[in-house]
Order: sequence, then C-alpha cells, then structure tokens
Amino acid sequence: MLKEQIIQDMTAAMKAKDELPLSVLRMLKADIMKYEVSGKDMVATDDVVMGIIKRSVKQRKEAAEGFQKGGNTEAADKELEEMKILEKYLPEQMSEDQVKAIVQETIDQLGVGPADFGKVMGAVMGKTKGQADGGMVNKLVKELLG
Repeated sequence: MLKEQIIQDMTAAMKAKDELPLSVLRMLKADIMKYEVSGKDMVATDDVVMGIIKRSVKQRKEAAEGFQKGGNTEAADKELEEMKILEKYLPEQMSEDQVKAIVQETIDQLGVGPADFGKVMGAVMGKTKGQADGGMVNKLVKELLG
C-alpha cells in the first residue's frame, strides 16, 4: 500500500538525515493520520492517500505561484521541490494527446452534445482515474463538445 511506502521512505529519509523529504513525508503522514481519526472506521486506502497527495501537490503549486508573484523565488523553489517529492507517489500523468483521444472516444461512445458536459466529464475522469489533471480534461471536453 501507498501508506506503507510513505512510512518506509520517511524512515529512510530519517536515517539519511535528509531534511526536506523527511519534513514533507511527515506532513503527508500527519494528513493521512488526520483522515484516519476523522471518523469511525476511516481507513486510508491507496485512493484516499492519492487524493491527499494530489491536494498537497495543488497547495504547493499554488503557494509557489504566489511566492513567484511576490518576488520570493527562494520560497517558491522550496515549494516546487516539495511538490516534486510528493509527485513521486502519484501515477504517471497522461499527455494532453492521450487525454484528448479518451475525451473524443467518450463523446463518440455516448453520442452526446454540448448540453451533456457533465456526463462526458464524469465518464472521462472515471476512465483516467487520477492520471489526468481535471483542469486539462475540462478544457478538452469544452473544446471537443464545441
């Protein structure tokens, strides 16, 4: 499971005295633990952990952009490095061309028009299972539906 891999990597970073990965993985582990204690019988499955990681990656990306706009490149670089550490635990992302092909295939299968945007989005996001950015899928669905 992904959670165990994160804990193993955290232990390795501890032994290697590698501060940045260690702090990032500790924060990630804390987020996972927070999820698990948030309710009765809450178990952090791989899908849940991936969702937590994606949220953390998005936060780091937004923070880096904010720091760059504010002229603080050092802090932006740190956020980007943390983002890279987290991205190692996510599945390989599909290219725009791959996603475009899936969107077109889905539109053809469903035989839908512009009014069925939600149907197409739901079907495509289900097919890509976290391997495609939602914003990119949204853009491509709008583009191909006309």
